[in-house]
Formats: sequence, structure tokens, C-alpha cells
Amino acid sequence: MDRKNRSNCPISYALDLIGDKWSLLILRDIILRDKHFYKDFISSDEAIATNILSNRLKMLEYDGFISKTRDTIDRKRFIYNPTEKGLDLLPVLIATMRWSDKYSTEIKQRPPSIEMIRNDPIGFENRIRAKFSNTPTLLDRHH
Repeated sequence: MDRKNRSNCPISYALDLIGDKWSLLILRDIILRDKHFYKDFISSDEAIATNILSNRLKMLEYDGFISKTRDTIDRKRFIYNPTEKGLDLLPVLIATMRWSDKYSTEIKQRPPSIEMIRNDPIGFENRIRAKFSNTPTLLDRHH
């Protein structure tokens, strides 16, 4: 999965790694929506195709944004969690949500997190990070 950077531009570098919509949506699901299993991602509203999901999960793991561990209860499935590198994209996700909240006229129903982000974006980020600080594998969070 070696990739060559297109340029020395930091924005180009970031887009090379997470520039497709699926990568950020998978990270959103893991970090903000408490989804950690393959079937969880398939059930997201955006209806990602199974081949694209498999590819993006492999890429996100390869690039160090997520970790994959075997579920100790159901050995046939894997648990996906953000790494520190993945969690460090949380400000990007929050900024994207704030931008969309400000400019989107098509979003009919705002998620409850928008109000929290409007009132205290740093506190919101800290609460999300705290969820993952003591649970590296989330083995006790089965669906």
C-alpha cells in the first residue's frame, strides 16, 4: 500500500491520506458514533459498498489511523478503534461539523452534538478523547 506524496504541501499530504469521503466518515463513525464493528459501518446512512468499506478499513489501519483487534467474545469479528493519530483528527471533524452547521441549508435535523460543539468545542473534544483514553480495545462495549 505504498503511496507517493504528490507534493510537499501539508494540505496535499493530508488529502492523500484522508481526502476521500469514506475515510473521514469511517473515522466519524468510530470516534463520534461509537461504531466499532464492520456491520456497524455497513448500517450507516451513507450506505458504503462492502468492497469500499473493506478497502478503507485496510488503508486506515495501514496508515495508522485505526487499530484492528480480534473480538474476544466472537472470534470471527474485529473491533476497530482510533489510534492517537486518528483521534488527532478530532479537531478536523469538529471544524467540519461547525462549518456545515453554519453553511448547510439542506441538513434538516442537526445531531445533538452540534449544540455541544456550539457551546464548548474544546470541552466536547476533551470528552470524546476521554472516552478512548482508558479503553484501548473496547472489549467491554459489545453490541
